[in-house]
Amino acid sequence: MSNSVKPITVNIMDKEYLVGCTEEEREALFTSVEFLNRKLREQRDSGKVIGSERVAVMAALNIAHEYLDYRRRNDSVERDFGSGLERIQTKIQAALARGRSSRSVPPTTQPESPAQVD
Repeated sequence: MSNSVKPITVNIMDKEYLVGCTEEEREALFTSVEFLNRKLREQRDSGKVIGSERVAVMAALNIAHEYLDYRRRNDSVERDFGSGLERIQTKIQAALARGRSSRSVPPTTQPESPAQVD
């Protein structure tokens, strides 16, 4: 695989664009183009916006909103997950400390009973 950037032609809303990308990024680029075209078509087909520039701006605004909403929800999940891990870690450390302290106390010794001889 090569890391060199090569020009690739993509079609966005029936217009060709030349985009530089590495071989490793190629699949992600095409997936992004498909996603963008789908969002642009949705915006255009809604009939609420007229003109390709306005369609592009409204699609970009919707994509930004979806992304920020996703990120906000994901950050919330991360915080919840992080605090859960902290609670578990605290419990583990407390259990380990109890285990260490119980081993450091010498066991009670009982006097040996004399051996019985029959």
